Amino acid sequence: MNDRPETIRRASSPELDSILGKKFKVLDDGFVRIVDYIGNDVAVAQAARVSYGKGTKSLREDRGLIRYLLRHGHTSPFEMCELKLHVRVPMDHWRQWIRHRTANVNEYSTRYSVAIDAMQRTSANEWRLQSTSSKQGSEGLLETELGESFSKMEGELHSKSRETYDARLAAGIAREQARKDLPLSTYTEAYWKIDLHNLLHFLRLRLDSHAQAEIRAYASIIANEIVARWVPWTWEAFQDYALQSTTITRQEAILIRLLATGDTSSAKQIAANAGWLERGDDGSLRNNRERSETEEKLSMLGFSPPWP
Repeated sequence: MNDRPETIRRASSPELDSILGKKFKVLDDGFVRIVDYIGNDVAVAQAARVSYGKGTKSLREDRGLIRYLLRHGHTSPFEMCELKLHVRVPMDHWRQWIRHRTANVNEYSTRYSVAIDAMQRTSANEWRLQSTSSKQGSEGLLETELGESFSKMEGELHSKSRETYDARLAAGIAREQARKDLPLSTYTEAYWKIDLHNLLHFLRLRLDSHAQAEIRAYASIIANEIVARWVPWTWEAFQDYALQSTTITRQEAILIRLLATGDTSSAKQIAANAGWLERGDDGSLRNNRERSETEEKLSMLGFSPPWP
C-alpha cells in the first residue's frame, strides 16, 4: 500500500506575480496594489470538479467550465480564490467601499497613528452638478470659472483643518480626539481581502455607469490591471455574462415580441398597464426608472420605444 502523500502544486499566476507590490495610482494621491492571492482560473475549475493537481481536463475544457459556472450562477468554486489588496482611498469613498461586508478588512487607525497627510483635491473642471432625476447621482459639470473658486476654497479648508489637527497633536491632545475635524477627503489605507465571487459582485456594482466616479476609478484599476491578469478566463466570462449583458424581464420579453411583429399599439398598452406612461401637469411623461431602463435595453437591441 502506498501511503506517500499526493503532491499538490500551489496554483499560481505569473502575470499577477509580476505586479505584486506595484502601486497603481488612483485619483490624485490614492493607490491600489496587490499584496497576495490564492488560486487562479485553473483552481476554479479544480474546485468545481473537486480535484487536485493540474486538473483532470484540458485547459480548453477548464475555460468552458468557468463560462458555464458563471452563466448559470454556480458561485462556490469562485470562492476558492482570494485576493488581498492594499488600498489608499479618501474616507468618503471608503464609506461606500466598506459597505461590501463580504471582505476581511484591517484599516489604518488614526487613534494609534497620525492621520495620513493627504486629502483628495478637486480640479476646477471636476465639480459635478446634482442630478435632477436621481437623489444620489450627478450629471453635468460646473463651469470651470466658478469651479476655480470652489477649488481654492477647498485648498484653504484642507490647509486649515490640517493646521488645526497638527496644533492639537503638538499640544498633547489625544489622537482619537484631535482627528475629529479632519475632512472626509482625508485619505485612509487598508488591507482588503476578498474571495473572487464577492469581488466580482463588488466590480459589477462599482463599475456600473451609475456608480460614483471616484470609486469607479478604483474598480476600474482592480478589474483591468489586476483581475484581468489574475483570472483572464473568469474575467472574459464575467464581461460576457455580467458587465456587458442585460437581463430581460417577462414584461420586456412581451414588449420585444410585440415590437418585432410591428404591433406597437399592444406594446404601448403593456407600458400603460405598467404605469410607465403617466404624465405630469405639463403633459410630459413623468420620470419612471423602470421605463428608462427598458428604453435603454430596447435601444441596445435596435428597437424604438412605442411611446413618445
